[in-house]
Amino acid sequence: MDDDVIACSLDAGQLKGRLEWIAALNARSLKSFSREELTLTLDYEPAAIADVRKMVEREQSCCAFLDFTIAERPGCVRVSIVAPENAREAAEALFEPFASRVVQEVARPCGCNGGCGA
Repeated sequence: MDDDVIACSLDAGQLKGRLEWIAALNARSLKSFSREELTLTLDYEPAAIADVRKMVEREQSCCAFLDFTIAERPGCVRVSIVAPENAREAAEALFEPFASRVVQEVARPCGCNGGCGA
């Protein structure tokens, strides 16, 4: 896994939509999260299993460098996301959208967060 390229395959518009979808899922169903080094653990309400599977499937296709696992546990659906060692410096930024209930601003191709029309 350490040789994988650390890059998302979504363009800015797709990324914004994905982050909004994840934030909405989290607002509805995320019970708790924790992070240890290169692993983020998310616990969702059991009723969210279909959406959790959809999220993981989508994220595996655009962020293949991250390792996702889903486990149905008593009282929750647990998702573990593991970043490769070569993503250690970027792990905070990589994990933040998965643990957030707030839609993040997405930088435009010009590098700003809006207002320029890009």
